[in-house]
Amino acid sequence: MNYQQVKFIQSIADLTSLPQDIGIEIAFAGRSNAGKSSAINAITAIKSLAKISKTPGRTQLINFFAVATNKFLVDLPGYGYAKVAVTNKKYWQQILHQYLTNRKSLRGIILVMDIRQPLKITDIQMIEYSLFQQLPLHILLTKADKITRNLANNTLLTVQNSLKKYADVISIQKFSAVTKEGLTEVRTKLDVWYN
Repeated sequence: MNYQQVKFIQSIADLTSLPQDIGIEIAFAGRSNAGKSSAINAITAIKSLAKISKTPGRTQLINFFAVATNKFLVDLPGYGYAKVAVTNKKYWQQILHQYLTNRKSLRGIILVMDIRQPLKITDIQMIEYSLFQQLPLHILLTKADKITRNLANNTLLTVQNSLKKYADVISIQKFSAVTKEGLTEVRTKLDVWYN
């Protein structure tokens, strides 16, 4: 798959505006500020495809990108940021729940976690949700360049051990948008899911 040809299609603020439920969608999810936008930009090699903000909780829309004909990448709003208004947070939880539950073309979730703070409660909830929905999950432990290689490897091992009983449906890797560590691995995973 040529990820450098990815094109933005639309942003939606409610489920009535969702594109037609056809083809294959792969959703990127993660806590606010975990490096989701940076990961998408690194995977596509398009610097400003997904907007990066220093302010956590900035992505408040579901953003759709076309990867190829009837193959889509979906950037979900970051979750778990305390300063977002409670009403806003509940609204987005409801939208995410409905999208993840009802979307027939959704084939897998890339769950982005900061390698320095993996498996937070909201991450575990997303893992449980994907298991319940029987959706394959690939975890990107991002910002691997921010810690030593030893610590990164130990964290990877710890997360793998925590989730080893789900190894048939959950895969895990280290990733850095800065050094491009793990880039080939995640693109290969996407290729498998898109085919």
